[in-house]
Amino acid sequence: MVTTGTPRVRTRLTIATVGAALTLGYAVVCYLAFVVTLPYGVAFLADVVVPRTVDHGGPHAATATAALVDALLLGVFAVQHSLMARPAFKQRWTRLVPRHVERSSYVLASSLALALAFWQWRPIPAVVWDVPAPAARVLLWTLFAAGWLWVVAMTFAIDHLDMLGLRQVTRHLRGLADRPPSFALPLPHRVVRHPMMLGFFPAFLATPTMTLGHLLFAVLGIGYILVGIRLEERDLTDELPEYAAYAATTPRLVPGLGHRS
Repeated sequence: MVTTGTPRVRTRLTIATVGAALTLGYAVVCYLAFVVTLPYGVAFLADVVVPRTVDHGGPHAATATAALVDALLLGVFAVQHSLMARPAFKQRWTRLVPRHVERSSYVLASSLALALAFWQWRPIPAVVWDVPAPAARVLLWTLFAAGWLWVVAMTFAIDHLDMLGLRQVTRHLRGLADRPPSFALPLPHRVVRHPMMLGFFPAFLATPTMTLGHLLFAVLGIGYILVGIRLEERDLTDELPEYAAYAATTPRLVPGLGHRS
C-alpha cells in the first residue's frame, strides 16, 4: 500500500502551501498597488483621464484651506515614506511582520498614502503660467513624459523586483537566505548618485499650464526629494563602507558638479 505520509505531516504540508500562497498573493497585491498608483499619479499631474486630478474633480475649498489640506496630505506621504525606510523603524517593524514581506508592506503603505493624497486633493485653479505656443506645449509634454519614463526605467537600474518587494518573497519561498546589502554601480549611478530623482523634476514641473495647486505639489514634492535623499545617504553611509568614497567623487543630482575620479 502506498501512503503519502501521516495526517499530521499532510496537514503541515497543506498549511505551508496555503501560507506560501497567501504570502505570494500579498506581495503581488502590494506590487499591483504600485502598478496602479504610478500611472494614476501621471494622469493626476497631467490633468487627464482620471476623475480627480491636481486641477479638477476634487473637493472645493478656499485657497488657504486647500493649500493647508494639500500640504498635510503630502506630509502624510513624506512621513510614511521616510519613517518606514529608516533602519531603526525596520528593526522594530520586522518584529511584527516577517522580514521577507517588509518591503512589500512598505510599497503598499506608500501607494495607499499617495492614493489618499489623490483622493482628497483640493485643486487650486489659479493659473501661474500658461504657454500658448503649440511647439512649446509639445516640448513641455515631451519633457513631462520623458521624466516619468526615466523614473520607471531607473527602477530597473539595480533590481526592479527587489525594490518593490517581490524578490524578497520569492527568495523566501525558495528557501534562500536574505541577501546582505551590497555595493553596486550601474551606469546611471556612475553619473549621479540619485539618477531616479532627476526624472521627478520634469515630471513635476514640465506642464504647459501651471496652476497654483500643481505648483504647490511640485514644490513640496521636490522639497521632500531633497530632504529624503540626504536621509537615504546617511543610512547608506552607515550600511555600506564604500558609499562615503563614492559620494565624495560623484555628484548628487547634477552631472558634472563636484569632483570625479
